[in-house]
Amino acid sequence: HLMTHAFFKALLFLGAGSVIIAMHHEQDIRKMGGLWKYMPITWFTFLIGTLALVGTPGFSGFFSKDSILEAVHYSHIAGSGFAYFAVVLGVFVTSFYSFRLYFVVFHGKERMDHHTKEHLHETPAVVWGPLVLLAIPSVIIGAMTIEALLFGNGFGNSIFVAPEHNVLEHIKEEFHGPMNFALHGLTALPFFLVLAGFGAAFYLYMLRPELPERIRQRIAPVYAILDNKYYFDSFYQRFFAKGSRETGTLLWKYGDAGLIDGVLVNGTARLVGWFAAVARHLQTGYLYTYAFAMIVGLLILLTWFVAR
Repeated sequence: HLMTHAFFKALLFLGAGSVIIAMHHEQDIRKMGGLWKYMPITWFTFLIGTLALVGTPGFSGFFSKDSILEAVHYSHIAGSGFAYFAVVLGVFVTSFYSFRLYFVVFHGKERMDHHTKEHLHETPAVVWGPLVLLAIPSVIIGAMTIEALLFGNGFGNSIFVAPEHNVLEHIKEEFHGPMNFALHGLTALPFFLVLAGFGAAFYLYMLRPELPERIRQRIAPVYAILDNKYYFDSFYQRFFAKGSRETGTLLWKYGDAGLIDGVLVNGTARLVGWFAAVARHLQTGYLYTYAFAMIVGLLILLTWFVAR
């Protein structure tokens, strides 16, 4: 899945880059729409990447993603039931947000400003060329490699699977070639969830584009949670990033500036300066001062010897 994913996800990222270039660095999809007529190559290759990402039967993403779904379905380890529910639900969510992006950017009402619209055109070949090259494996690489990598010896001895966890054996028994695997996918639950995600995105963003705003207003608290990504970023910033910055500030203020620079470095310099100032007062250059110091010293020594 990492291998197939690399092709169509790179295709989608570079496709987004092609759109951003054509839109003069605009990245707000709410200011796009109807780009398919201006950027046919980017539009078509982006559609291929989207179909591969959602796991449409026949595309590369289907062969790897559906294998994962089947593997989880056949698994009997603790939590496998919830894992299967989660990944199946993820199929619908992925399909919905992927086609939402596709429809909002490439179809529907043109929402860009007049200046941008006047200069809209397909990006240069140096940009769309890699899109075409990535679109090809996004379609065929899954069918070409699934048998060797999953059911053959494509990985050699680099991957070891314990017999009790070898769910691929169950899939292998039902695998009769890439074509049959893809045809079987047309009758499986994940494909209907892909269609459901496509239908929901088409209805909300093509047929009734005013509905998302109404829904947002009606479920404002839920929308706020989702819009803020469950507040994980805020939590991380407050308790980890902010705490780390404050700890670093304290270490710098009291450790580096206070102890090291203030006491060890500058303190040593000040101590040497103080001793130098004291010694400078003793070194007057007058003979009677030195004679007086010698007499005082002798008196101290005599007092010490007498006291003993």
